[in-house]
Amino acid sequence: MTPIQLTVQRPDNDTVHVTIHGALDVLRAYDFDDAMRRIERDAPGRLLLDLRSLDFMDTTGLSRIVAVRRRCRRNRRRLVIVRGSHAVHRIFAMCSYDEQFELVGDPSEALATA
Repeated sequence: MTPIQLTVQRPDNDTVHVTIHGALDVLRAYDFDDAMRRIERDAPGRLLLDLRSLDFMDTTGLSRIVAVRRRCRRNRRRLVIVRGSHAVHRIFAMCSYDEQFELVGDPSEALATA
């Protein structure tokens, strides 16, 4: 099993941009959750979660993104999701989450708004 791979960037003082690479599935979901909790400790005002490099996501992976959203809301942190492939977005739509997240096509869209 390939471990979850994340790229973390800080485009400004209040934003952490996390790109997920590979698969976010039942085998990697809780490693992702642990990694995200470590990233969230820095308490950015805005968390940009980029799914464009995600090859596959199942409902367990989606549940961990929902958990990130819950923690962001609790801590008054803005969560912005950069849409992934059609297959990844379809999981959001099938579970009726596509309208419950702030979704953008490109990270610059989120960075342009406060």
